[in-house]
Amino acid sequence: MTGIMTLRYFRSWLFSGLCVLLLGACSTVPNHSADVSAPVVAGTDQTGSDAAGDSDNAHDPLQGFNRAMYTFNDKFDRYLLKPLAKGYRAITPKPVSKSISNFFGNLHEPTVMLNNLLQGKPVQAASDLGRIVVNSTVGIFGLFDVASRAGIPKHNEDFGQTLAVWGVGDGPYLVLPFFGPSSLRDGPALIVDWETYPPNHMEERSTRDKLLLVEVIDRRAQLLDASDILTQAAGQDPYVFVRESYRQRRRNLIYDGNPPQAAPPASLFEEDEPAPAPPAATKKPVR
Repeated sequence: MTGIMTLRYFRSWLFSGLCVLLLGACSTVPNHSADVSAPVVAGTDQTGSDAAGDSDNAHDPLQGFNRAMYTFNDKFDRYLLKPLAKGYRAITPKPVSKSISNFFGNLHEPTVMLNNLLQGKPVQAASDLGRIVVNSTVGIFGLFDVASRAGIPKHNEDFGQTLAVWGVGDGPYLVLPFFGPSSLRDGPALIVDWETYPPNHMEERSTRDKLLLVEVIDRRAQLLDASDILTQAAGQDPYVFVRESYRQRRRNLIYDGNPPQAAPPASLFEEDEPAPAPPAATKKPVR
């Protein structure tokens, strides 16, 4: 009972907090029709001016809050989560950690299948169902990814992508405590994904909590190498690098790896006016 009440309080807190942020963002977002999903190069625009800085502020009106949450998450990761992940990697044989990752991936397949159905992709949903059946039986509760070896592809879908397919805009960028990069569309969608994740409905609270803890550490261990690359590539402002990387990755996921290309600027096809002809040379009179 205590576990159920804790889960309800968490959902209520998350949803209420996101609603407050949404109301605040709606009062500060400029009224323009820019596509916030389009890739943005931070720092300068195409002419080399600093206009992109104003665009970033328009697309990230919660930047003060977001930077504070980014700092909090970075310190939480640096001093707690990352050391745990390194210790986990050090003591866990690679085949074992791979099986653990497969196990948790299999638990997420029902969520993926549901969102493929909601997005009108019955073929992909049937493929997801096939993965669940094969990996849960032949793969021994998902410890072995037999489905991928059998040619059944793995998909990556969540309710945030489903809302995007339904035409819901992503809204301002949002950094959530512990969860990291998100948006005012994808943030509330986490509640639906949370509800469709089987371990969250286990009656045995201690077992559920242990599963969730192991999954978090296992997933962080998978990203150790990527985080080192991020540190090297992020430059002087990692916040902006993470923000733009998140936006582009979400756009790629929403369009299943084939996002529409932005139209080239109209000035690219404008023909240059011919240069004026030089004045005709006048002959000097001969004396």
